[in-house]
Amino acid sequence: MMRIDRRELLRRAGGAGLGLPLLAASGTGAEAAVPLPILDIHQHPDFDRRPAETLMRHQRFHRVKTTVLLPGDGWMNGRISGNEAAWSHVRKYPEEVVTFCNVDPEREDAVQALREQLEKGALGIGEQKFEVDADSAPMRRVYEVAREYGVPVLLHFGSRHNHGLDRFHKILERYPQVNFLGHAGTWWANISRDGRGEGRVVKGGLSDKLLADYPNMFGDLSAGSGLNSLSRDPDFAADFVARHSRKLLWGSDCYCHDGKGATYPRGYCIAQGSLDRLSEYLPDPLMLRRITYDNGARMLRLRS
Repeated sequence: MMRIDRRELLRRAGGAGLGLPLLAASGTGAEAAVPLPILDIHQHPDFDRRPAETLMRHQRFHRVKTTVLLPGDGWMNGRISGNEAAWSHVRKYPEEVVTFCNVDPEREDAVQALREQLEKGALGIGEQKFEVDADSAPMRRVYEVAREYGVPVLLHFGSRHNHGLDRFHKILERYPQVNFLGHAGTWWANISRDGRGEGRVVKGGLSDKLLADYPNMFGDLSAGSGLNSLSRDPDFAADFVARHSRKLLWGSDCYCHDGKGATYPRGYCIAQGSLDRLSEYLPDPLMLRRITYDNGARMLRLRS
């Protein structure tokens, strides 16, 4: 298999040039549009058997400059493909696609497997979505590899995966050199102090506090959970994204086929919904650009 040098992967990603997307800064149409690049921090190879060509149709519809693939491992391979499929996407679209790597942390060869993928040029680790505590010994080994290679870790905090968000501040303190990205239902429900994922937000939530207090904690705005965090309480959301404009990364985690909701059961595109809300809440194009591109490009050391 062709090996892709890490420096070459960074050069390619930084050189991607599909042109800058136009996002309506005030929602009033093309006359109010501002040019902004987009980095999607959360896509998957072969998501629900969606082929690479269809994924790229979705990404190009939204004029995504750089797509970050998050492969699966173990049980995750029922819905998304693994590391080798992600590298196949990178080889097919070298100017537009980069990849993280993923290994079940409880595999005996987890550390070796992660190192091999990072040596090939993977830019991060994740999406880590396994039935372990986020501060367990297997996960700490993952964080140690991330520290060794200077790459971020993207974590799915859910009802079954990566338990222990209330203890995660200790991991942030133990691994200050590692950037962590919080994602999914438990993470976004905890923008509210009551930990509920719906209704008005009660200020003082754990996720909000972690973003504010720890320089190595970031939020991944992808998926229905991220969109819900932007929709459930618009007044809170507008303030939240402005306060954390340097700590949030836009991602889609959307598996529709055309950027308009085709094949998605709810009939809409998650990517479009979240981009629309960010554009509404952040009329300052520089602040909006931080979330849609700059924060991710800086974290992954991509050229602007």
